[in-house]
Amino acid sequence: KSKYILSMKIKKSQVKTSRETKGQFLSVNMAFSVGVMSAMYLTKGITGAHLNPAVTLSFCVLGQVPWGRLVPYSLSQLLGAYLASGLVYLVYYDAIMEFSGGVLTVYGPNETASIFATYPSEYMTLSRSFLDQVVGTGMLMLCILCLNEERNTPAPTKLIPPIVATIVLGISMSMSANCGAAINPARDLGPRLFTLTAGWGTEVFTCYNYWFWVPLVAPLIGGVIGSFMYLIFIHWHLLEETKTDIDAIKMLFTFIYEIYLVNYITELYVLFMRKHSDN
Repeated sequence: KSKYILSMKIKKSQVKTSRETKGQFLSVNMAFSVGVMSAMYLTKGITGAHLNPAVTLSFCVLGQVPWGRLVPYSLSQLLGAYLASGLVYLVYYDAIMEFSGGVLTVYGPNETASIFATYPSEYMTLSRSFLDQVVGTGMLMLCILCLNEERNTPAPTKLIPPIVATIVLGISMSMSANCGAAINPARDLGPRLFTLTAGWGTEVFTCYNYWFWVPLVAPLIGGVIGSFMYLIFIHWHLLEETKTDIDAIKMLFTFIYEIYLVNYITELYVLFMRKHSDN
């Protein structure tokens, strides 16, 4: 978890504090996606690469992950995001202080809180922000669930991390304008808690009409909705290829082959008898 948060926050710090002279919107999202891919390769054999509480909750609802793992996984993801934010702060401390003039704020042209957590654009309302996060996380789950679907077109296991990274890249590049495309409660709450303790103060929670709860709650709901949409519109419509079905198909082809073989032998016998009678 720390790895992918670290990649994104470091690049975002570089872009923000350099006033986009050392990176742009695209480079931030690409660094984010590379971090996702790296973290998945690092942790896939340990936890199944669970980096997002919304994804973990969705898999629990689907029965693919035991409910007992939800809390420890989510707390680990939250802790990883907090520690990664702390490391970014240490690495870019001088740049952050120079950019902000030593004043750590959430608002204004020199704000630096958005390096760590997500914040809405000024034109966004709470309801639209909530919808934005529900849709984004729902899209994430729709795309993830099909990767291991054996009855559809499953992705090669070793290529799943870069495929997921590409999915995240697409969502973050197309849905960042409104709210920063959190689509992950831990990736937002962990850094927000860090900024609370590092000098930004309670404003990180009270700003924009207490907006902080949107990226915390909406992705959880969006992930479950996306999972049910996958079940209803995709999973339940795939043909069930059971062992009985395969055995029945084999028996059918064997029966057809036997009929063809018997018919061929019969024709040969008839031709032989005709030739023998003519002689």
